[in-house]
Amino acid sequence: MSSFHLGLISDTHGLLRPEALTALQGCQAIIHAGDVGDPAILDQLKAIAPVMAIRGNVDSDPWARTLPATEVVRIENILIYVLHNLSQLDLNPKVAGFHIVVSGHSHKPDSSWYEGVLYINPGSAGPRRFSLPVTVARLNLSKTPWQPDFLHLLPPAPG
Repeated sequence: MSSFHLGLISDTHGLLRPEALTALQGCQAIIHAGDVGDPAILDQLKAIAPVMAIRGNVDSDPWARTLPATEVVRIENILIYVLHNLSQLDLNPKVAGFHIVVSGHSHKPDSSWYEGVLYINPGSAGPRRFSLPVTVARLNLSKTPWQPDFLHLLPPAPG
């Protein structure tokens, strides 16, 4: 696979910062892991690259009913499972053949390997919650082992 950059964003809650758009430039695809908050956000992201988006717990307006609760994304031979709240994972990703699980909800950027599967939460790109960072992530799928880059959109919260 030639260089393939996947953009990961979640929990925009109706706010798409210009810094997020800048951070995702050059991505060949974008996954939004829920709590979109405004359909215009998906349109803005689609101006950068194809977008796969799921519905989060705050996505209750009629427009959001078109978004699935979970999504299976295949990029070349890489299978990615997307859901909003990792605590609602109702399958074994390794047994199901997934390589990567992308989730949101916690607003905490994180990545970890478990049973050979990479779990990534890009954090929240929307309004700051408590003192948590405001982030998106980029993942170069052509460079293994996969290692997401977390991009901070705002300086750390004071405190």
